[in-house]
Amino acid sequence: MQDTHISLAHGNGGRYMRELIEEIFARHLANADLDIQADAVPIELNGEVLFTTDGFTVQPLEFPGGNIGSLAVHGTCNDLAVAGAIPKYLSLNAFIEEGLEIATLDRIIKTLADTAAEIGVKVVCGDTKVLRRGEGGGLYLATTGVGVRNGHALSMQNIKDGDVILVSGPVGDHGIAVMLAREEFGLSGEIYSDAASVLKLTSAAHQFEGLRFMRDPTRGGLATVCTEIQRASKMGVRLYQEKLPVRDAVQSVCDMLGYDPMYLACEGRVVAIVKETEAELLLKQWRALEEGEEAAIIGHMDIENPYVVMETEIGGERILEELEDDPLPRIC
Repeated sequence: MQDTHISLAHGNGGRYMRELIEEIFARHLANADLDIQADAVPIELNGEVLFTTDGFTVQPLEFPGGNIGSLAVHGTCNDLAVAGAIPKYLSLNAFIEEGLEIATLDRIIKTLADTAAEIGVKVVCGDTKVLRRGEGGGLYLATTGVGVRNGHALSMQNIKDGDVILVSGPVGDHGIAVMLAREEFGLSGEIYSDAASVLKLTSAAHQFEGLRFMRDPTRGGLATVCTEIQRASKMGVRLYQEKLPVRDAVQSVCDMLGYDPMYLACEGRVVAIVKETEAELLLKQWRALEEGEEAAIIGHMDIENPYVVMETEIGGERILEELEDDPLPRIC
């Protein structure tokens, strides 16, 4: 393939499209289950199947700590993991804008393939479409994930008064890393996205019978997860600001620009709600893992309180409302 940029011909179903699929997608994603000539592929699954789908429109396409390819794999597999599944298979749909540099596409798909291999999930089917120049953000990805349950069923309906809330690491890293990569505010810094697999964290959590619920706090961040829990459980959520893990660099950027790390996307963190008597044990398990070294207990469920309340470091309280405006669009 001699072209350096995507043209509309790469989406016409002819030679250019075949070469694009063969020389980028099939070359990086090749496995015994991936047949680029087939319209459907067989998969083998034993056990209860969990199924999820997601789309990714992040800008810029590449950012410190990852790119849209690794983000797509982590995001989809993490949705399966927090639901109690081992990810097995992915589908991949790529919507490529005319004019995208082919070298950029190649890097992204290579990273996507490497990320899938690290997790142990296979990309077994997919499709490509080319959008006219100006109709996309360079590249959009849509993925569907299939996994097999490896733990007990979790639900917000399982949550009880007094249950403890944990987060597996610092919040806001992904949102600020992507924002700085846009270079919109003249700021720079050594902040990296937290995009990563949470499978080891969720597998460790499933050892506890008192585990009620898990969620990865992506769009809308930790505050949005908490407001969803409050609405579904009909109980209040009480959080402690002094316990909330936020990196100093992330907090500094938030203070300068007026962002709240509670509402910023994470892509490699888990929020878990567990029975009070098992909270310290789960915290110990998480902190023994590299992915959970900075895990923290950040709050508890409170049936006497009808809101999501943050106890501030100076002894006050503030109510965390449901997110309305999008502080950082195109973040994942």
